[in-house]
Amino acid sequence: MEHTIFNPEMESISVPELKKLEHALLLDQIDYVYANSRFYQDKFTAAKIEKARIKDVQDLSLLPFTTKQELRESQKRMAPFGDFLAAPPAQVNRIHRTSGTTGSFIYTALTKKDLDLTHNCGARSFWAAGLRPHHRVVHCLNYCMWMGGYTDHANLETTGAAVIPFGVGNSKQLIQIIRDAGINAISSTPSYPNYLEKVVRTEFAMEPRELGLELGLFGGEPGLENPVYRERIESTWGMKAQNANYGVSDVLCNFASVCPENYKLHFLGQGALLVQLIDPMTLEDIPVTDGAVGEMVLTHLQKQAQPLVRYRTSDLMEILETGPCKCGRTGFRFRIVGRADDMLHVKGINVFPNGIARVLADMFPDVTGEFQIILDHPSPYTSLDIKVEHGPHITPDQIPGLKAAIESKIKEALNFKGNVELVVPDSIERTRMGKARRVIRKF
Repeated sequence: MEHTIFNPEMESISVPELKKLEHALLLDQIDYVYANSRFYQDKFTAAKIEKARIKDVQDLSLLPFTTKQELRESQKRMAPFGDFLAAPPAQVNRIHRTSGTTGSFIYTALTKKDLDLTHNCGARSFWAAGLRPHHRVVHCLNYCMWMGGYTDHANLETTGAAVIPFGVGNSKQLIQIIRDAGINAISSTPSYPNYLEKVVRTEFAMEPRELGLELGLFGGEPGLENPVYRERIESTWGMKAQNANYGVSDVLCNFASVCPENYKLHFLGQGALLVQLIDPMTLEDIPVTDGAVGEMVLTHLQKQAQPLVRYRTSDLMEILETGPCKCGRTGFRFRIVGRADDMLHVKGINVFPNGIARVLADMFPDVTGEFQIILDHPSPYTSLDIKVEHGPHITPDQIPGLKAAIESKIKEALNFKGNVELVVPDSIERTRMGKARRVIRKF
């Protein structure tokens, strides 16, 4: 009988047992950090916090937060890994770097033990989404030092599946390989299949579902939480579209996925991460309970190379469910509302790009789903200028009506005024992985 949970000991752990585990691991990690991390030795000394005061999870609130900017400054002081490297450099087994799209990049170092835990958590996520050893999965994320490339590749392999390391670019060759090698699963961003549709139809005179893909493992950008967007991928490709690899690359590559029973992200990082929520304005802790919304703050529990304590992710998380799932996993379920640094205030309304994305997803194929918010001055805002790609079939005489329809739906769904400029398909710049920057600040 096939086992349905990759690591039952961790993924099905009871709440009392998890709290005991987190308590023991946290105290060991704090001891390790105090002894080995110059970065945290200095931070804790400046905050006048002695190690003896940290006796339980609740005491973490006594410690200062860690920010990405601090990590950048640390690596400028002590290149390449920063003074938050807590393991001997000779123990570093793999090196990644962040994309640097919102600032200078950060080098991420991992020891062999760090990698083993990373791959186990990643395999939990891909297995929960349905990946099994019989699958042949082509991995289409950037291998150029980004965590989602090679490390996600290793996470996929840990499930026992056969992994084809394709990366990004040369989409025509990708389609040919899918045909020739009997590939039945794909790992990519959720927007990538939309681009591949055109390649399949124009270069191969085929419909995407004829390729025989059964499973799509997606992550790296929002969209799949919208059932309309998800069903469009599934009907076009004939495959199950799974939100399979949520993570924070600076902290842990992949620690959440949906399951076959419940299309909500399950927290699957038990034993690796401690999750807390804070109010991003007041910085007060928020209990992780049903319905809670706050900025996600992460603390490593067993990290050797670059352990992080009270790390502000800028991801705003909503806790959807905290009881056990039907699948047997006990991790809480959540969704990412948006980025704290992308949250815009429009006449008292909090606006996130994810909300606009959901509105546009419901209007396909009149729009492609790609858009950008254009800001030419700092807050406050009374409205937002939004550049939106119309669908390829839209004629010039249809533009005014479509513009009015989009503005009306944004007002109805999100309660703010959007000034829409329609642009031709594919005119909004994407990265090599098919992603577009959602907020453009011109000031």
